[in-house]
Amino acid sequence: MTLHWICKPHAELSPAELYAILRLRCEVFVVEQHCVYQDIDGQDFDGDCRHLMAWNDATLVAYLRLLDPHLHDGEVKVGRVVTAPAARGSGLGHQLMGHALEHAALLWPQAPLSMSAQAHLQAYYGRYGFTACSDEYLEDGIPHVQMRRHPQG
Repeated sequence: MTLHWICKPHAELSPAELYAILRLRCEVFVVEQHCVYQDIDGQDFDGDCRHLMAWNDATLVAYLRLLDPHLHDGEVKVGRVVTAPAARGSGLGHQLMGHALEHAALLWPQAPLSMSAQAHLQAYYGRYGFTACSDEYLEDGIPHVQMRRHPQG
């Protein structure tokens, strides 16, 4: 698989890119996980939100968004982390997290990162320096935990 990585602000997303993002998020978070919730939450276009995408030819195979820390108490919110079902097991998720940390460090070097992670993924995100900072809670019927990563350096 030859990947093309793109990280861009919302103002630069093409209609086709936005459509692919929303389609992949819906495919996994709503349909696959049987979770009826409002994915389009109004934050995709807030402030300096960045959209990190991995493309295999014309197919979006991985995605996440980095929410502007200036709108979130100084923390970069990492969210909507998703890998296409057909691309799982290839290490793509690890590449996605690596690229996310690089972009966050370039854009907002002093800002901590935080995320609402599915509880069973704590060890996975722990590999990237995230630590749990809350008790488990239900989000859309799925156990989650708040996780935080402090800036390196």
